[in-house]
Amino acid sequence: MAPPLLLLQDTRLTFGGTPLLDGAELSVSAGERVGLVGRNGSGKSTLLKIAAGLVQADGGNRFAQPGATIRYLPQEPDLSGFKTTLAYVEAGMGPGDQEYRAQYLLSELGLTGEENPANLSGGEARRAALARVLAPEPDILLLDEPTNHLDLPAIEWLESELASLRSALVLISHDRRFLQDLTRATVWLDRGTTRRMERGFAFFEEWRDQVLEEEERDQQKLARKIVAEEHWMRYGVTARRKRNVRRVGELADLRAKFRDHRGAVGTITMAATEADVSGKLVMEAEHISKAYGDRVIVRDLSIRIQRGDRIGIVGPNGAGKTTLLKMLTGELAPDSGKAKMGTNIEMATLDQRRAALDPNRSVRETLTDGRGDQVFVGGNPRHVIGYMKDFLFTPEQAGTAVSRLSGGERGRLLLACALAQASNLMVLDEPTNDLDLETLDLLEEMIDDYAGTVLLVSHDRDFLDRTVTATIAYEGDGNWEVYAGGYSDMVNQRGHGVKARAAAAAAATPARSSGNAPARAASASVPAAASSGSKRKLSFKDKHALEQLPKRIAQLESDIKRLNNTLATANFYTRDPAGFQKATAELTRTQAELAKAEEEWLKLEMLREEAGG
Repeated sequence: MAPPLLLLQDTRLTFGGTPLLDGAELSVSAGERVGLVGRNGSGKSTLLKIAAGLVQADGGNRFAQPGATIRYLPQEPDLSGFKTTLAYVEAGMGPGDQEYRAQYLLSELGLTGEENPANLSGGEARRAALARVLAPEPDILLLDEPTNHLDLPAIEWLESELASLRSALVLISHDRRFLQDLTRATVWLDRGTTRRMERGFAFFEEWRDQVLEEEERDQQKLARKIVAEEHWMRYGVTARRKRNVRRVGELADLRAKFRDHRGAVGTITMAATEADVSGKLVMEAEHISKAYGDRVIVRDLSIRIQRGDRIGIVGPNGAGKTTLLKMLTGELAPDSGKAKMGTNIEMATLDQRRAALDPNRSVRETLTDGRGDQVFVGGNPRHVIGYMKDFLFTPEQAGTAVSRLSGGERGRLLLACALAQASNLMVLDEPTNDLDLETLDLLEEMIDDYAGTVLLVSHDRDFLDRTVTATIAYEGDGNWEVYAGGYSDMVNQRGHGVKARAAAAAAATPARSSGNAPARAASASVPAAASSGSKRKLSFKDKHALEQLPKRIAQLESDIKRLNNTLATANFYTRDPAGFQKATAELTRTQAELAKAEEEWLKLEMLREEAGG
């Protein structure tokens, strides 16, 4: 095995008297793709900062191979002190780096390079920071939540770009699909220590559950051993006092080991409070359109959403997903057409901007709306501390201001508020933002168990695949199309994912490309998501046809055999000339249908082989 370019050993760090890292380790060799996973607050970002040399640990060793270039992407990039985004990106490059990559990457990420960093949104700042760390093509990339604030086209482009680099990766992300596609090893940071598996994230959850089960069995064995030793102390033979003293010491050690064990972090108790059943028709839109000036957001969309449907809405940033959501729920009137809600609708919403949270209020005041210590869950009172514990808040956090909570904690608090409302329609706008993998699991289970209807906007491909039954996708120029199934089903039916904004921008303004960029940069300017459309993939309809056509062909062959036997019957023509003519015509038609079915099956089978099975 190649020697590591970066090595952390026995890393220890304590915050406020509580050990955050207690012997954590990390090893990165050339070309490795490592996923760093763990619960929110477990210390992943801190460990990555120590690896980048930005934070000094209390103890342990850090080794970086001399001459190895390391680039670190923080969750909150700081662009202050730079006049333009291009200047910010170029400041991260070394003397031997290829200068064209700064402008090329900014263009690919939807920026011109002339933007004033002081005026950037969170998503634009993240794109500029990505360009800065990718431009030098370093030996090691340390990426902390690189998909935060990115839309689906940008996520798919970034995935393709990272896959093409020779750089080693250490990746923190809550995007399962992103982790599955890019990682080849997984480091699990849990209760201050790390465990490593030499397989990608796709195998992590099964491995994690197995480790926790083994740990629980070991604790149960330890508890039984303590009980047995205590029994011996009370009732055992006491003649050999030295032996007794030794066993007393061993018992004290066992008790200390049991007492000091840090159990796994608990899980959220997540359940939606359900209102009375809504009408069968939840909402209906007939030829609705919406425009702002010359820009059409929604053009002539018709859709019926019924009780129990789970509908996902996908598209690039700025396409109008939130506007469409507001039109469907009656919050925003269409310019033309009509949208109506069904009967007995009780709606709970979760806003991606966390606008429902007052940063000056405490957690207690947010949950109780400032009314004492009771939170009403579906109209029934519960003590606020007990309800907080369901969402992994400690009693000490009751008085903590919302402004001091982490992104994940704010996400959990907003979920707690939304799920306390009795509802039969849940409208979730980017519900997965800042949630860790375990919380995402529980959110998916809650949606699956929810008896009502769900509308959600998300850029998380795996989350969409696991939760929705239909997908409304942006097709460009205000057009939206409804596809059966989740995100992957939509891709199979369309032949490509959400259209990349970079590809559209390149088509509209080809002169934006950097003049000194070599030819290979220009040819790479269309993301893989867009270029993959040139090779047609099997749609859902094609797959269904491939399954049904062999049965249809067998039936047609059986019909042809039956008709031939009928026509071969002695004296059939002389006995029934009209019947003979009818059977002959039916045989001709059936033979034509068989030829058409066989030709269609052959075409689809060739397409299936071309698409890789």
